[in-house]
This record gives sequence, structure tokens and C-alpha cells, in this order.
Amino acid sequence: MPQMAGEFTLKKYGIDPQKDLKLIQNIDFANIPAAFASGTGDFVQLFEPQASVFEKEGKGHVIASFGVESGKLPYTVFMAKKSFINKNENTIQKFTNAVHRAQKWVQSSTVDEVAQTIAPYFKDTDMEIVKMVVKRYKDQQSFATDPIVDENEWNNLLDVMSAAGELKQKVSHGALVDNKFAEKAIKTVK
Repeated sequence: MPQMAGEFTLKKYGIDPQKDLKLIQNIDFANIPAAFASGTGDFVQLFEPQASVFEKEGKGHVIASFGVESGKLPYTVFMAKKSFINKNENTIQKFTNAVHRAQKWVQSSTVDEVAQTIAPYFKDTDMEIVKMVVKRYKDQQSFATDPIVDENEWNNLLDVMSAAGELKQKVSHGALVDNKFAEKAIKTVK
């Protein structure tokens, strides 16, 4: 997905990633930051907090967010088999409620509060970097505000996948997306 979103964004700005660039795609994901820092490539796509760490260390500059540039995408979704959902609706609803409660908390909390809460998951990252990343994500509206996967997000995802050549045919929103648990969470989570 990161590569598809990146290539989609490049194409949006008239850059053909296959013709206009020399893409290096044979580096193991975990080694990409070190390869870039040692001089491989002129640009790199990194996840946070690595991008902000590189910026602080003077190894590079964040020039764009593919998350923003590629448009609203259901980037992280939770899926279950229909048979599991049918047998465990209460569990699915509790899980969805918990996700929405967390989304509401992130939206209503300060950068410092969110950073303090997630810092234990980034033990090797300076707290100022964690705060910078949270602020950037809040400013960019990168954090989802509800658990709904709407048709616009769905269709944008299909466009990104189609542009990457990874989708044989488009599937309608209603064929795979069931928002009933998300809709109930929005009504009931306070």
C-alpha cells in the first residue's frame, strides 16, 4: 500500500514512476532508512517517526505526505470473515466501539496527551520527535475521526490500486464494506 499510494501521488503530479524515475525496490523494508542514510537514492518514502528522526538529524527533509497527497484512503482497516462476524456480532461491536472511542480520544486530546500515551511504543524515539509526529498527523488530519469506510474513500482506494495495476476489476462498496458496526458505534460511543 505505501508504494501504491506513493506512485499514485507521483502520477497525480505528472511523474511516471516507471519512466521518469529509477525506483529501487530490492531493499528489504527494514533496511530502507539505513540505505538512504548511506547514500542510496535521492528520495525515500519513510514511515513516522523515522522521517522526523531523519529530518532532526539532518539526513533529509520531509517534502510531502503521501497520506495527504493520495487523498482519503481506508489505509488501516480491520477485517473478519463473514462466518466469524455472524457468530460474534457482540465481539465485533465491542471492538468497533473501542476503536471509535480511541478515535474520539485522539481528536479531543492535545498533542502532548497523545504523545505521552503512545511514547511507550516508541521507546527509542525522543519525546520531542513523538510530539512532532503527532502534531503533523493532527495538522494533516491523518487520524481517522470515525470507523466508517465511506464510498469516496473506497473508490479512492480502488483508483490507487488500479493505477498500480494491482486490481483486476473494481468491486462495489456494498459488496465488501459493512459499516453497520461503525454506524452503531458512532451512535452509542460517547
